[in-house]
This record gives sequence, structure tokens and C-alpha cells, in this order.
Amino acid sequence: MTALLRYQAALLARSQRWLPPLVLYAAVLGVGVQGGGPVLDSLGFTAAALLPVAAWLVRICVTGEPAAAGRCVAAAAGPARAHLARLLVALGASTALGTVATVLVTWISDPASSDHRTYVPPLPAGAAGLLAALACALLGTAVGALTTWPLLRSTGRAVPALLLAVLMALVVSGSPARAAVGGLVAGSRTETVEAPLLPLAGAVLCAAGAVAAACALTSRRSP
Repeated sequence: MTALLRYQAALLARSQRWLPPLVLYAAVLGVGVQGGGPVLDSLGFTAAALLPVAAWLVRICVTGEPAAAGRCVAAAAGPARAHLARLLVALGASTALGTVATVLVTWISDPASSDHRTYVPPLPAGAAGLLAALACALLGTAVGALTTWPLLRSTGRAVPALLLAVLMALVVSGSPARAAVGGLVAGSRTETVEAPLLPLAGAVLCAAGAVAAACALTSRRSP
């Protein structure tokens, strides 16, 4: 499995297709996060913006491999393992991106509540923000896994489905991403820091189910 992960990571790095989502994420944070803003509010925005980027990275990893190379890898390692490696590399990339962004946002933000009157410890706030970012990366990976091959083959259907699923994951009540982000924003108003452990657990379950379903279908559907 390690060799598959290295292979997929090398494909992603050499393709440079990761640049557009990286630029988009940086641009969104540049507009939405201001230096000196309340730390928990800024971290909530940072986590929410990561979800569509994570879904996009999944699509890049799944569709970026040449068809002939993909068939060779599937024949050698098994289609399910090969697809799992693609999804794990995408998740790793989005998690790394979210970690860097969380650290930077924690550093430039004001360690205070929404009204800037109450001190908010930056270390617990950063840890809560990191967990929220991880929850959004996991849910974005789930969205990406369910809106690309092998579940959806047509780009004309997959891309709108991805965009709709991302929107629902951010706004629908009961979504782990909404709960994680909402917990940070609410904590900024109530001057408390709570780790979003329950939303993270929900995101783990959603990602595990989506990845398992996608990998199971790879052995039944050829690229």
C-alpha cells in the first residue's frame, strides 16, 4: 500500500493540477480572513472553505491518472486498493493544506471573542480549528468519492453533483461540517472553546462509508 500511496502522490505532485484548488483556497482565505479578526470565527471560515477544496482534490486524484496506467496498477494491486490509494492521497493533501492554513490563521488572528472583549487561548482555539478542518476535509473527501468515478462517469453529471453536495454539506442541518464550523462560531460568541469531537466522529463515519462504497464499485466497473 505504501508504494501505491507514493505513486499516487507523485502523480498528483507532477501533474500540477493541485495548483487551481490551492490558489482558490488561498484567495478565499485572503478575502474572508482578516488579520486581527476573532480567532474562532476565522478558524470556522478556514475549515468551511476547505470542504470544496477537498472534494476537488479527490476528483483530481481519481481522474488524473492515464487510463493505461490505471489499468496496469489495478491489475497489479487490485482495483479497490488502487482506488483507495487515490482517495487517501487526496485526503492527505487536503488535510495538510488545512493544517497549514489553520496554523497561519491562528497566528494572525486576535485571540479574543467576537466582541474582542474576552481573551480566547490561541492553543485550544487552534486545536479546535484543526479538528474542524479535519472534519471538513473528511466530509469533502466523502463528497468527492461519491460524485466521481466509479459512481458517476459523466463530467456533465459529476461536477454539478459535486457542487450541490458541497453546498448541502455546508448548510444542511445535521451535517458534521456545519456542526463543526457552527461550534467554532458559536464558541466565539459565547466565549468558550469546545473541540468538535462529535462532528469529527460523524465525518469519519461518512468518509469511511463513502470510500468503502467507491472502492467496492471499482472492482465491478472498468474505467
